[in-house]
Amino acid sequence: MSDLEAELRGAVRGDVGFDVTSRALVTMDASNYRRVPLGVVAPRDADDVAAVLEVCRAHGVPVVPRGGGTSIAGQATGTGVVLDFPRYMNRLVALDAGARTAVVQPGLVLDRLQEAAAPHGLRFGPDPSTHSRCTLGGMIGNNSCGSHSVAWGTTADSVRELDVVTARGERLRLGRGWAGAPDGLRALVEGELARLRTGFPELPRRISGYALDALLPEKGADVARSFCGSEGTLGVLTEAVVDLVEAPRARALAVLGYADECAAAEAAVGLLPYRPLTVEGMAADLVRSAAGLPRGGAWLFVETGGDSAGEARARAEAIVRAADVVDARVVTDGAEQRALWRIREDASGTATRMPDGTEAWPGWEDCAVPPARLGAYLRDFRALLTAHGLRGTPYGHFGDGCIHVRIDFDLLTEAGVGRFRRFSEELADLVVAHGGSLSGEHGDGQARAELLPRMYGDEMVALFERAKAVWDPDDLLNPGMLVRPAPLDSGLRFAVLPREPVDVAFGYPGDGGDFTAAVRRCVGVAKCRTTTASGPAVMCPSYRATGEERHSTRGRARLLHEMLAGEVVTDGWRSEEVREALDLCLSCKGCRSDCPVEVDMATYKAEFLHHHYAGRRRPAAHYSMGRLPVWLRWVSRTRTASLANALAGMRPLAWVAKRVGGIAAQRGIPRLARETFSGWWRGRGPGGGTGDLVVLWPDTFTEHLSPSVGRAAVRVLEAAGLRVALPPTLRMRGRPVGDGRSRSAAALLTARRGRVCCGLTYVSTGQLDHARVVLRRTLDLMEPVLETDVPVVVLEPSCAAALRGDLPELLHDDPRAARLAARVLTFAETLERHAPGWRPPRLDRPAVGQTHCHQHAVLGDTADRRLREAAGLDGELSGGCCGLAGNFGFEKGHFEVSAACAEERLLPSVREADPSAVVLADGFSCRTQLEQLAGVRGRHLAEVLAEGLADGPTDGRGADAGPPPAR
Repeated sequence: MSDLEAELRGAVRGDVGFDVTSRALVTMDASNYRRVPLGVVAPRDADDVAAVLEVCRAHGVPVVPRGGGTSIAGQATGTGVVLDFPRYMNRLVALDAGARTAVVQPGLVLDRLQEAAAPHGLRFGPDPSTHSRCTLGGMIGNNSCGSHSVAWGTTADSVRELDVVTARGERLRLGRGWAGAPDGLRALVEGELARLRTGFPELPRRISGYALDALLPEKGADVARSFCGSEGTLGVLTEAVVDLVEAPRARALAVLGYADECAAAEAAVGLLPYRPLTVEGMAADLVRSAAGLPRGGAWLFVETGGDSAGEARARAEAIVRAADVVDARVVTDGAEQRALWRIREDASGTATRMPDGTEAWPGWEDCAVPPARLGAYLRDFRALLTAHGLRGTPYGHFGDGCIHVRIDFDLLTEAGVGRFRRFSEELADLVVAHGGSLSGEHGDGQARAELLPRMYGDEMVALFERAKAVWDPDDLLNPGMLVRPAPLDSGLRFAVLPREPVDVAFGYPGDGGDFTAAVRRCVGVAKCRTTTASGPAVMCPSYRATGEERHSTRGRARLLHEMLAGEVVTDGWRSEEVREALDLCLSCKGCRSDCPVEVDMATYKAEFLHHHYAGRRRPAAHYSMGRLPVWLRWVSRTRTASLANALAGMRPLAWVAKRVGGIAAQRGIPRLARETFSGWWRGRGPGGGTGDLVVLWPDTFTEHLSPSVGRAAVRVLEAAGLRVALPPTLRMRGRPVGDGRSRSAAALLTARRGRVCCGLTYVSTGQLDHARVVLRRTLDLMEPVLETDVPVVVLEPSCAAALRGDLPELLHDDPRAARLAARVLTFAETLERHAPGWRPPRLDRPAVGQTHCHQHAVLGDTADRRLREAAGLDGELSGGCCGLAGNFGFEKGHFEVSAACAEERLLPSVREADPSAVVLADGFSCRTQLEQLAGVRGRHLAEVLAEGLADGPTDGRGADAGPPPAR
């Protein structure tokens, strides 16, 4: 332990972390930059902050305050000690609805303040797109704005008083007037009044530099306001009094379509006289799916408010009438508005990939010009991009003239970095020529501070340096930011990564086969750090359960980045720090869909485990549950299911089995079916159906643990007129599938004997060599199917996701893998595509449960929603993750996190449901979690529909019931 670490541990009550993981997690924010700290301190109160500053001052070590770590200019990284505020100093201290104020600590996440203010009809005005994870301290440090700034201004407009500790330990209460100002600040201002009155451009989004003009006497010498946007370089914020605004009782959203972003930008300023709440713009290149958007190549999102829905709509419709648009849409439904806003908010992530998949980076994320000049500026900006051979798609706060853009800079080569510098210098000149600010929201940090003389001139920048010296004469706080900055092309986070491709097992098709590029996907947007799940979102259940950065998708990506860099994490694939961080990843794949840049941590985890345990003994759970198909097939062949169940029911033997198998003691061992699904199939007799042939995949869970799901699926598929076959023998009961009615089906007679398997359990435990063997054998067995156009129906969502996603990525060198993946359909997709005229039995019951996380992330659930609606199963299934997640929830040491995940949304939704509600859970893990934690029986949708069929004809609304199912 170093002297610095020892003294900090003795001086503060909060957490002190100088270990590999603590340091690796904060080497980066959401910028292009990387700085390795000596350590991290999570202070518990202002006394801790003062103690850290005293110790670090004695050692000459810099201190950097950090909130949510979503800064885009590099100001939330540092080489000394990083103060991590969200861990403890995250409280809403007080809320005075009458005075419309709140007292907050710097680590409080914005959404928590909004939730507390909402019952009083209030809200905090500024709302960046990172509102679910950004902190008030970070917003004050950067003077953040957000989409509603045309109505409610910047964070500085909402700050009343600030409690600050200076680098030399002075505790100040900043507000309007000089009473709380540091010594020397007033004299500095009074000696430079002329320069302060003339040296700052007038525009709504001028964030660059220090706001020294707020200290002018005619502006009330607002010291608190001048502190906003100082990026942690003047003092450390410990508490703030902020103003709240009255929230509209109703809102409407007008989405206006334009030919391109220049047309949208020129139109934006003309909408301001209508006093909208937002005027946000984005172009079509940033939209994954245009569902819900009107026609156009770019859009303005214009929100209006009112005392009633009718008033809000009327204002929105007035704006539509006044606008010259290609197309428009007005939305008043809250859910539809949120869905449309998500498109805009996700742009900060989607912008990191060009339409062709090329990487794009921040650096010129948020410069601003006067709104009336925005259209002209964008045309010049586009011309400058073209001149440098660069691409980028603008979006952002068009009503305030603030543009976000990520550009396909080559930051990996010396030539590319040189072009990055030249472009930055020329763009700074262009922004200034249009009367703009280099930063319009996210601050200067390292990305733009070097260029501030181009905007303000050398004399004003020298004044900034003098102001910094008044507050922080030792240059202890966040050095290298704003004044005396580090060069904008130094310390790039990509410089430390390996230049040669890393030898890996998966194909990473979206990243050119490069694992390093896959890890680079995480740009620090931190949507995974959302503390409460909303809508159908899944990501990141382990973070929400633990609240620890290392258990977020971003935290794990940071550790993998440092593993590849080899400076902080020095033992590569053998790293215990990386393994521990990945240990609580549920492999839910929620990040694959919910992360704006589609980080796939489940795949990265499997890759890591594959290398980490190469040539080494694995955890017991990898042998017991990772090779579950092997054990279950052995039980099936030896016909010992009843014996296994009996032994598992004996507590002493079950305890020994769980201990040996690495299974959590709190878990019950699921009972095995006495008759497998394929055993039932073989003795079933002739099947029905005269329509399309489908191959029903006998996944391990359906085969050995819940064959009732398979039987029900056969029942429903045949009732819908489909002909069902099972691999690998692929003979229908009573006749071969190639009976003359389908030439392509005749080829299936040549199928070999054997067992198909999706390899899921091997992949999730990182046994990728074994998984490849299993999958190649499966492809051999399925070759006759692949020579036809017959679809493959997979009932277990996790197995379907493995076949559709993991299979082609793991066997990327085998074209058969992609062909099989393309054939995989879910149960609902099969009925929709191959029995379009069939209607399910009408059940008319409420439904609760949870959309399987792999269904949400990989497969999609649109067909399931339509099938449930057609069957009269009303109600939205909850999002999130059940927490069992295959082997995860069974593994020793995971039970508490597994249960916490289930308690977040799934179990409460089931407990609160109507007693008549059907509990739907298509995944075996979900059903097991419901049974073991809530004593509730969940059912696959196929089982529910089959039960409806068994009741007889459906009054013309469904298929004929036919004979009863076999028992």
